[in-house]
Amino acid sequence: MADKILTESLHNGQVIRFTLNAPKANVLDGEMMAELQAELDNLKHKNHVKMVQFTGAGENFCFGASVPEHTRENAPGMLKQFHSLFYSLVDLAIPTAALVSGQCLGGGLELALMCNFLFLDSTAKLGQPEINLGVFAPPASLILPLKIGQAQADDLLLTGRIVSADEAVSLGLSTQLFDSRDVMIEGVQSWVEEHILPKSASSQRFAVRAARKHFNETLCKQLPELEKLYIDELMSTHDANEGIESFLKKRDPKWENR
Repeated sequence: MADKILTESLHNGQVIRFTLNAPKANVLDGEMMAELQAELDNLKHKNHVKMVQFTGAGENFCFGASVPEHTRENAPGMLKQFHSLFYSLVDLAIPTAALVSGQCLGGGLELALMCNFLFLDSTAKLGQPEINLGVFAPPASLILPLKIGQAQADDLLLTGRIVSADEAVSLGLSTQLFDSRDVMIEGVQSWVEEHILPKSASSQRFAVRAARKHFNETLCKQLPELEKLYIDELMSTHDANEGIESFLKKRDPKWENR
């Protein structure tokens, strides 16, 4: 079986690129998250790394976390595993970038939002559609208000609508927009050579910790609270379980508002 995370060492090891490798959806299931966690753990003592990049194999970045792993019995383990990735990125304090083509949804968008820089090509479609399944997105519920303000975050989180690359730029989500994937890959390489490689890897990590002090404190304190809300309260409701079950059975949900 092919690895679900492909790892590339770029610029003499100064940049590490992780590719989510399960096209076309590149779903962040337990196996992929475990591989990604192991790769992040491997970076702990690599003091020369100046940037970590995330991208997706094929035409899409990521459709999100595995819906079967959202069921009541699986949700606690899934959320713990998924949120551990965010805590690891906080601890590493290495500058991060997401290179997004195609669909970037749910947990995939949360991973991209966690990054310091978000590069898009014109095919990108971004959204947090969890509410359509009767659930919510814990990391995005904290990160989006910090990045784009409460009103615009509410729009995305409470409607579940998908936005185009152009709208993502207008919302302030994107660092830079490119015409195509190939142009994005080349453009980001040039951007990294100009803005990242000339810097000290050590000093960058202090700068990340400083720039993200409020961001990291908010995430690390409040994400466990939202995880508990999700597991203990949301998943005890009829509608959350109905939303997941209806998706898996490919039928419309029958909400009972309880």
